[in-house]
Amino acid sequence: MRPRLAYIVTEDWYFLSHRLPMARAARDAGFDVHVLARVKDGREAIEAERFTLHPLDWSRGSLSPLGNAAAVTDIARRLRSIAPDIVHNIAMKPALLGSLAAMRVPGAAVVTSITGVGSAFLSPSLAGRIAKGALGHTLAMLLNRRRARAVVQNPDDRSMLAKLGVRPDHIVLVPGSGVETEQLLPVAEPPVPPVRVAFVGRMLEDKGVRALIEAHRILRRDEVAVELLLAGEPDPENPTSIPRAELEAWAREPGVTWAGHVANIAELWARSHIAVLPSRREGLPKSLLEAAACGRPMVATDAPGCREVAIPDRTGLLVPVDDARALAAALSRLAGDADLRARFGAEARRLAVERFSAAAIGAQTVALYRSLLPAGRDQR
Repeated sequence: MRPRLAYIVTEDWYFLSHRLPMARAARDAGFDVHVLARVKDGREAIEAERFTLHPLDWSRGSLSPLGNAAAVTDIARRLRSIAPDIVHNIAMKPALLGSLAAMRVPGAAVVTSITGVGSAFLSPSLAGRIAKGALGHTLAMLLNRRRARAVVQNPDDRSMLAKLGVRPDHIVLVPGSGVETEQLLPVAEPPVPPVRVAFVGRMLEDKGVRALIEAHRILRRDEVAVELLLAGEPDPENPTSIPRAELEAWAREPGVTWAGHVANIAELWARSHIAVLPSRREGLPKSLLEAAACGRPMVATDAPGCREVAIPDRTGLLVPVDDARALAAALSRLAGDADLRARFGAEARRLAVERFSAAAIGAQTVALYRSLLPAGRDQR
């Protein structure tokens, strides 16, 4: 019998967007893959991959104790029917609820991916500090269980978990979820002027979108010929989501386009010159990895996750968090230097292939899964 692997993810779209390469690697390595998630539009795509889908009825942003308790009971019931050898929780809510549910499933090892620390850990408020303490204590308890492992995407998150009390030998660094470097290929720059700067991601204040808009206004005042393309949707379940009305107002400013969700990311990078991500914190940003695979230079904040991809004076430029003036200066520098863009872009492509490809990340992830299987269980 093939070993069974159950992914617990809040949303079907997030699984397809961020976890598909590693799930494919597990499937191709002989695992029977199951996906537990709230289902919106992704059923057909998930089932086309020969994964078994188990719809969950939960809300990513819900803080209801009764609702979360019901979710734990529902997940535990589903896991017992699957009888997985490994449960892989993705992001903070599944890390907590999925780990609690897995405690009711005899013999299941638990892998938990910490994909950035979330708004609760970033908030400086008293409520935020209390939440951070409570979440941190619970998380450490769950991750220190004998057959549990935490997967982080950058060294900062590894240090963060260690400070929370997670045992170092229970923390595994796997840099990202893998980028399809065989499908995303380098392309020549479009003609200039203007230079097009593209931001890809959810429209959140924590992603630095407000600072980016202010940086673009500075560039316009300085008569730097830069267009800004925003690709992504707001996220109402995130407390830092930008209101749609404000996004629409920004799109009426000269040189700003808000494209919403963009399905063809390769086409987006083919018509852009520079990738930008002024985020406050990331796990390992998919948008920068895809830009790197397409040979685009980048400007990002000197923040966890971002600095793993935007390497100063090698693949891009780093600026302080929430510093619109520094962001404008960095974008202006790249916009005015085609040779620098070409050099950074070539190095970015090399980095994506050598360190972050789907094949490399998939192999590391499968090796982790196999290390948690009982002796003789890995039958293919």
